Amino acid sequence: MANLGFLGLGIMGGLMARNLLRAGHRVALWSHSAGKAADLAKEGNGIACVTPQEVGTQADVIFLCVGDTEMSERAILGEKGIAKGAKAGSTIVDASTISPSASRRIGEELSKSGIKFLDAPCTGSKPGADAGTLTFMVGGDQAVFESVKPYLEAMGKLLYYCGGAGMGLNAKLTQNLVLCNILQAFNEGMVLATKAGIDPDLMLKILDNSAAKSGLISFKAPFVLDRNFVTNFSTKWMHKDISLMLESGDELNVPLPMTGLTQQLFRAAIAKGFGEDDMCSTIKVLEGFAGVEVKRR
Repeated sequence: MANLGFLGLGIMGGLMARNLLRAGHRVALWSHSAGKAADLAKEGNGIACVTPQEVGTQADVIFLCVGDTEMSERAILGEKGIAKGAKAGSTIVDASTISPSASRRIGEELSKSGIKFLDAPCTGSKPGADAGTLTFMVGGDQAVFESVKPYLEAMGKLLYYCGGAGMGLNAKLTQNLVLCNILQAFNEGMVLATKAGIDPDLMLKILDNSAAKSGLISFKAPFVLDRNFVTNFSTKWMHKDISLMLESGDELNVPLPMTGLTQQLFRAAIAKGFGEDDMCSTIKVLEGFAGVEVKRR
């Protein structure tokens, strides 16, 4: 049994922390919603904490999965952040998807206090977090990665060490860049086919049996056809990730023209009120333009 911590108990984080508890570890828990930590603590050897600083005092390895860069910086380096309680030699593993450059700055600041740091964003959405089959992309010192690997394996099936600080985040943003642009291509194609009179179920079968087959499409399309936009990964959080992709493109002088357009369409979906819905709800923007709805007949 290890003394672990977990901060951020939302759609993904709550399930990830539960898997650490189920693996038999003692887990100090914190969330903006205090009731979440107290409820989850009852499911195993958990400790509900009042502040991130308290988690730092209770754990040797601390994980977090929060919404954006600002939340991560505040939880780690803020006035009552993890770093205020964590001892030298402890490790913080940030599974949030945040700015790679900001993550490197966080790691540099923590090193002044002898605290080790990894960026370890993950993919797999809610089903992967629930089943413990997430994919982690990890950046930082390889020896530190090896030391926390057993705990990551309680939450994920595939672990990829990507290199130095920030490299896990660079890999995650690249993966999400491809994913969101595939989703936008699916949205456009299905709206076009439906407007032309093709049965959406038939079009999906054709896609699944062609070179255009995609794991993302195979998973998301049934939700669209059933008009079920319950959140596995929200429009607003993917829009945040797209903004990070474009920020990285600016820093590295890499043009990302398709991604820029996709960002605008995600922003339009948020403006329409779909920000909290699953990202596959973005199809409704194009449906509105075209005056057609992609659904089962």
